[in-house]
Amino acid sequence: MVWNIVSDSSCDLCMSDFPKSDVHFETVPLRLLVGEREFIDNDDLETPELLAAMAAEKTASSTACPSPAAFARAFEKGEKTVCFTISANLSGTYNAAVMARDMVLEEHPEKQICVIDSKATAGAMVLLIRRARELMEANGDFEEICAHLRLYQAALRTCFTLENFDNLIKNGRMRPLVGTLLHSLGIHVVAEATPQGTIHVTGKARGEVKTYQVITALMKESKDCAGAEVVICHCENISGALKLKDQILKDLPVKSVEILPCRGLTTFYAMEKGLIIGY
Repeated sequence: MVWNIVSDSSCDLCMSDFPKSDVHFETVPLRLLVGEREFIDNDDLETPELLAAMAAEKTASSTACPSPAAFARAFEKGEKTVCFTISANLSGTYNAAVMARDMVLEEHPEKQICVIDSKATAGAMVLLIRRARELMEANGDFEEICAHLRLYQAALRTCFTLENFDNLIKNGRMRPLVGTLLHSLGIHVVAEATPQGTIHVTGKARGEVKTYQVITALMKESKDCAGAEVVICHCENISGALKLKDQILKDLPVKSVEILPCRGLTTFYAMEKGLIIGY
C-alpha cells in the first residue's frame, strides 16, 4: 500500500527536500505568467529570475492553477492520498483537485482520496504536510487521519508582511501613489488569513523592529501559541526572517521556528522582502 501526500506548489516545500519515507510526496505546480514568459513553479524555478522578470514587465502578471488532469496523475500514484491546496478563496486550485479526485475515483473506486482546503498557503501547508506524514507513517486509519488533519487545519493561522507593492499596483489592487508613499516611508503592510481563507489587512508598521513586534502581537492575539510550531517563508529576505525568528522566540512560548525560502507562487504574491508566517 502506498500512502500519498499531494500539494500544489504554493506550499513552499520542494519535493527534493521531503524526508526519505515510505510516504510518497508530490507537488503539482502552478504556472506564473509574466508578459510573454511562462514560469512553471517546480523545484527548478529560480525565484530571482522570476522577480527580475516581474520587475521588468510593465503590464500585470498573472497565475494559472494546475489542471485536474495534473492532480489526477499525482493521485493515481497512491492507494491512500491526502491533498492540500492553497485557499479556495484565492485560487481555483482546490476546485481542480476536487474534480481530479472525482475523476480518479470513477476509474479506481478502491482508492481513497481526501482533498483539504488549507485556507492558507506557505508555512501552514508545510505544517499540514508534515503532520500528515507523521500520521501516515504510524499507519493510522485513513478516515481518522483526514478528520485529524481537518481539525489541525482549523487551528493553524497565517500572517504576512509586505514591503514591495509593485505587483499589487500593476494588478490594480493598490494606487501607485499609495504604494510609492508606503515604500518611501519604509512602511510595511501586515495582514492575516481569515478562517475563511480570505486576506485581512490588520495594520501598517514603520521599520523592521516595529513590524516584527506587530506580527508577534498579532500571533499572540489570534491563538494560544504555547508549544506551536512556526514556519517563516521569506522572499529573498533571510536577514529579515532571522530577525523575525528572534522576535518570535523572545515574545512567544513557541516550540520551534523554521525558515524556508518562498517558491514561485508565494514569491509572486509576497514579492522581494516579503515574509509569510504559518503557525
